[in-house]
Parts: sequence; C-alpha cells; structure tokens
Amino acid sequence: MLRRNRLFVTVLVVAALLRVLTWFGYRSAVFFPDSFAYLKTALRPAPDMVRPDGYAFLLLLLRPLQSFAAVTAVQHLMGLGIGVMIYALLRRRFRLPAWGATLAAVPVLFDAYQIQLEHLVLSDAMFAFLLMAAVTVALWRPEPTMGMALAAGGLIGGAALTRTVGLPLLVVLVVYLIVRKVGWRRIGAAVVACVLPMTIYMTWFATWHGSFAMTGGTGVFLYSRVMAFADCSKMNVPDEELMLCTSEDPDDRPVSHFYIWGRGTPLHRLPGSQFTDDKNRLAQSFSKRAIMAQPLDYLKVAGYDIYRVFKWNRTVFPDVKTYGYYEFEPDVEPLPDWSTGLGITAADDAYRYEDGRATPRVVEPFAGWVRAYQDHVYLRGTMLGVIMLAAFAGLFARWRRFGGQAMLPLGMACALLVIPAATAQFDYRYVLPAVPLICVAAALGVGRDPVRRLFTRGRAGRAETAESVAAPKASVPPAAGPAESPESSASLSR
Repeated sequence: MLRRNRLFVTVLVVAALLRVLTWFGYRSAVFFPDSFAYLKTALRPAPDMVRPDGYAFLLLLLRPLQSFAAVTAVQHLMGLGIGVMIYALLRRRFRLPAWGATLAAVPVLFDAYQIQLEHLVLSDAMFAFLLMAAVTVALWRPEPTMGMALAAGGLIGGAALTRTVGLPLLVVLVVYLIVRKVGWRRIGAAVVACVLPMTIYMTWFATWHGSFAMTGGTGVFLYSRVMAFADCSKMNVPDEELMLCTSEDPDDRPVSHFYIWGRGTPLHRLPGSQFTDDKNRLAQSFSKRAIMAQPLDYLKVAGYDIYRVFKWNRTVFPDVKTYGYYEFEPDVEPLPDWSTGLGITAADDAYRYEDGRATPRVVEPFAGWVRAYQDHVYLRGTMLGVIMLAAFAGLFARWRRFGGQAMLPLGMACALLVIPAATAQFDYRYVLPAVPLICVAAALGVGRDPVRRLFTRGRAGRAETAESVAAPKASVPPAAGPAESPESSASLSR
C-alpha cells in the first residue's frame, strides 16, 4: 500500500516539515483581533454576539493542555488532514491515478497562506476541515448511506457553528442528495443532523441575548456592505433610519468594515455598542431598503469583490493592518490591552489560557525561511480561476446528470466565495476554505475518464499501427505495391 501511494506520502511529509518549520519560527501562535473573542468564550463561556462559538468550543476542549502550541499543532494537523481527505477521496472512491489525486491536494498542502491561516488562533482551519470532511463523507459512495447522510449533515452543522457562512451550505447538500435520489429519509436525516446542534446553540444564545438566533450582527454586517453604494436620496428612508445615512460620495468612502469598527461610523450615532438588537434591526431594514432601491449598484459592488478572488497579484486589502495579519512578519505585535469585560484585558485572557508566557515570538533563522517561502509559494487568484474553470467544464460536460458528483464541492465553493462578498466584504482568508473544494471538483471534472480516454486512445493508436504494418505482409501480394511504412500508419492512426 505504501509503495502504491509513495508519491503522495512524500508530498505529505514535505508539507508536514513546512508546518514544523513554521511552528519553530513563530512560537507558539499568531493572533488576529477575533482570536481574543474566541479566547474570552473559551475561558468564560457565553455566546458571542458577533460570531458563533464553534471554534471557542475547540479552544475549550484543548484548554487543559494550556498551550497555544498545542492549538496550532492541531490546526496544522487539520490542514494536512484536508490534503489526506482529498487524496483518499479521489484515489479510492473515484480511482484517479496517484499523480492526479496528489496534484489536487498540492494547493492545500503547500500554499503558504494556508499554512499561515493554520498558525492563527482563528476559526478558518477548523471550518475548512469540517467542510472537507462533510464532502468526503457525502461522496464516499455513489449513494450515501443513512449513516453517511447523518454524518455529512452533522459536519455541515458543525461548520455553521464555526462560521455562519456554513449555514447556507446545508441547502447545497440537500440539493445534491435530491439529485442523487437517495430518498427522503436520508435527506431528512441530514437536515436533522445539521439543524439539531444549531437549534441547541440558538437556544443557548436566546437565554443570554433574548433572541433565537446564531448571532446578533447579521444586519450590521449587511449595513457595512451596502454603505459602499447606499444613497439615501434614492431611497425612501423612514425617520428612525435617517441617522444611518451619510452624505459622503460613494467613491470617497472608506472600506466596508469601517462602518462596523470605525469610530466615525453612523452606527455610533445610536447608543450602545455596535451590536445591539436595536442597531441590528435598523441596520438590516436600512440595508434591505438600499438593495431594493439600488440593485445594480449592489451587484456591481459584490461582483467586484468576487473578482478580487481571481486577481493575479495579492493587493493590500481591506487595509494595511488587516492585510498584515495574513503575512508572516519580521516582528509581532504585543498582545493587546483592550478590555474583554470585567476589567480583564485580551492579554490577560491569553496569559490565562497559556498559563504562562503567551506573547508570540519570532525565532530566526526559521522565521526568515518561512517568510521567504511565503513570498513565492502560494496559489494565485488567477490560478484558482483556471482550476475553477476546469471544474465548471466538467460540470457542464455532465449537465444531463446535473453535473454529477462534482456539483456538491463546486456548489459549496461558489457559496463560500459569493456570500461574503454579498453580505459583508471580500477578505483573503474567506477564500482559502473554498480551495480544497474547487480542487476536488476540478479533479472530478477532468479526472479519471479523460485520462483513461487519453491512454486508451494512445493504446488504440499503437494497436492500429501494429496491425497496419503487419497486415500487408500477411494478405497483400507483392505485386500490389510496397508495404505501408510505420510512419505513415502512425500518422493515419492519430
């Protein structure tokens, strides 16, 4: 077995060594502003208003280890696990050659930004792992069993509890199961397995915040999206929402996330923090009004953010500070001293979780090697676009079967790319969980059947060549003329 898979094993070992190098160069983890919200929930469990707490539950589970190094080690294993799932699915289930299945796993295993994301105390590595696991389970057989349907639904539910963008992916799974004609019992089982953990979480959220929801900020995030174009002179704005307007020209406005986190945002004209029930309600109503009044402007803004996914160069976006969090830097910032409640700072929470020194450290020369690697080895947006085109080509080639089994990973990937652009704004880290799904879909689209046809055509050509060379000697009298040369026969067979 090892000999048959030695190419992938070699690739996997090299990918693991890259992660070990990162682990030694940036000890013990890298932090993002959202990291401290998850830490707060892990240390003092209570549902967060802004984001679901699935990742905080992972931190809580790992808390007895008292080590951010353990957290990043688990996340790096998740990254490697995604590569293993891609290879196993394509090799065992769809019978791709070893090189083809390995090639599909390479972007996840070697992309420097994927490795950096795994080293952040952030939910995205876990989210990507859960989605890839759901796709692997759902595709492992031509017709998923009851147990597989339950597992796939449960994994989607876990992903939705990790990032809210995972919730619409249940629709993609249900459509796929309907197309596969697995029966309503299995479809219902997948839905129940997905919805049940979310219902439990929403009940917990309601006991703390009074509303039966996953978060309390969907309206605020949508408001940040529409403020890229919203013109109150084109909208019928009621008096209670007028304070959310701005007279600034859309071309001169800051990036969307300023309208959530910036101190000068119109949301601050209302009392309280950014995420109160009243602000969320007004922001959602205002946002819907803006979209209905200016649908083309909305599509233009969202469409350009989707276009950013496929640009060749990574440009600094949404701002220098946020972009810097996704880069391995020569220096790391000290832990922040902002309050997380009860007189406790973010740094206090980090020290409490680590039970010791939690400040990240840059260790040379390992960190320098990692930075040099990141400068050159990553999947450019245009490359991802080419892979995605290959996936769509395979999908359309199987349109009579609704795209075959590639429709599940490709449908999920499209949702992951479109939803953030439509409801908040583009962010580079939102793209990475879609990459393994796109690679699987492309491999299914241009995988085993085209490769088999290529080699079959080659073998057929060689067979025709041999027959055409041998046939004149056996059946054509010498007087009939000279025998056909191998070169001319080969050219005819092609």
